[in-house]
Parts: sequence; C-alpha cells; structure tokens
Amino acid sequence: MRRNLIVGAALSSIVVVAALLSFVWTPFDHAQMNIPERLQTPNGVHWLGTDHFGRDILSMVMVGARTSIAVALVAVGIGMSLGVPLGLAAAARKGSWLDELIMRGNDLIFAFPSLVIAILITAVFGASAVNAIIAIGIFNIPVFARITRGAALSLWEREFIMAARVSGKSGPRISVEHILPNVANLLIVQGTIQFSLGILAEAALSYVGLGAQPPTPSWGRMLADAQTMVSLAPHLALVPGVAIILTVLGLNLMGDGLRDYLDPRLRVART
Repeated sequence: MRRNLIVGAALSSIVVVAALLSFVWTPFDHAQMNIPERLQTPNGVHWLGTDHFGRDILSMVMVGARTSIAVALVAVGIGMSLGVPLGLAAAARKGSWLDELIMRGNDLIFAFPSLVIAILITAVFGASAVNAIIAIGIFNIPVFARITRGAALSLWEREFIMAARVSGKSGPRISVEHILPNVANLLIVQGTIQFSLGILAEAALSYVGLGAQPPTPSWGRMLADAQTMVSLAPHLALVPGVAIILTVLGLNLMGDGLRDYLDPRLRVART
C-alpha cells in the first residue's frame, strides 16, 4: 500500500536527516563527560536525558544513527555488488559446475550467521566497525545471489530472452542488458529489507562488543551500557531501543510499499 511507503519513507527520512545533521551539529559534544549531570531524565537542557557519564543522549543517538546507517549501507553494497553478479552467472549457467560451485558456496556462508562470522574476523583482526561491515556484507552475498538466481531463472525461458540468444548475444551480455533490468525492482526491495536487517545486525554486534568501538557511539553499545541501570534510569535503554525499532519499522514499511509500487500485479490487486 502507498500508505506504507509514505510512512516508511517518513520514518527513514527522520533517521537519515538526524544522521546527516550530526556531521555539522549536535546539541552537545557526544563524547563530553559531565559527571555532575549524570543520569538526568529528559529535561529542557538535555531533551533525552544524560547517561551514567553525563553525556547527552540525544547527541549520542544522532551520531549512533550515522554509525548504524554507514555500517548497514556499506554492508548491503558489498552483498549486492558481489551477490548479484554471482546470481546472474549461476542462472546463465544453470546446472553447470559454476552454478553448483556458487550455490554450494552460498550454502556454506549461510551455515555461519553474521555474528559467528564477526567473531571469527574479530578474533584475527580485532573488533571494529570495519570488521562488522565485512561480516554483515559477507552474509548478504548469498542472500542477493539466491534472489537474483531465482528471479533470473524464470526469465531465461521467456520469449524475448530466446530472441536475444538467437540474435547471437552472449550469456553475459543477455544477463546485463535483459535479465538485470527485469530483476532490478526485486533487488531494490530486497536491498531495503537487508538494510533494515543490517541495522539490527550492527546493533547486535555492537551490543556484544564486536561493532564500533568507543568513543564512537553505537545504538547497540548504548543498550549494553544501559542494561545494568535499567531500574535506575530506564531512559538509557528506552531511547536507543526506540531508535532501532522506528528505524527498522520505517525501512520494512518502505520495502513493503516499494514492492507494491514497483510490482503492477500487486498494486492492482490491492486497489
């Protein structure tokens, strides 16, 4: 429904604007400690209160949005840039050794969730936002490969593809010129969904200490820092938790709205 697209785009835009605004302005320095003002509840000076170090929570949430968006966006970019070509190649060579190699490689990656991959990477290279991006990005590759292959396989039997093959076009050229444009809508919607999952994955990795490291704020680490003080200052957990919920909800609604908008069959069925 178009309403989902509008609501989702509005929620997502608020988060993006807050992240972009944090590059030039935040109410306070997100890393500035002010112990006398620690654990303040929301008030006229600190709109969302302060944490156990006296840092302004609104400023930390704004910068944390920047961190989450950057990690999820780059991770989805990695998954799409590698997964889509692999899916197109597998579909073009259905049943060949290349198809089997790509699909079995996808199965191998699926056997290790992003958290396990992150643990393996950080055990070698150390915990950081870059390693979180790599872990989430690797997990996104088989997702886009499978989506692309599944959609492309049905297109290879269509008449316009057969006509392109008769005209002498090679498999890679057909994939780029004819298959990819026809699966682009599906990839856009899937990219939106994976973006929301990337936000959750980044928060989960930061929660266990495998994401962005101090002093860079992260919604997941804010939740981890707040877990021992929930009864004393519930806003410490409530604010980043609500930020994650609204961001993921907005992206999922936008993805659902884009699916309806880009697919004429669904759009007609729901009108």
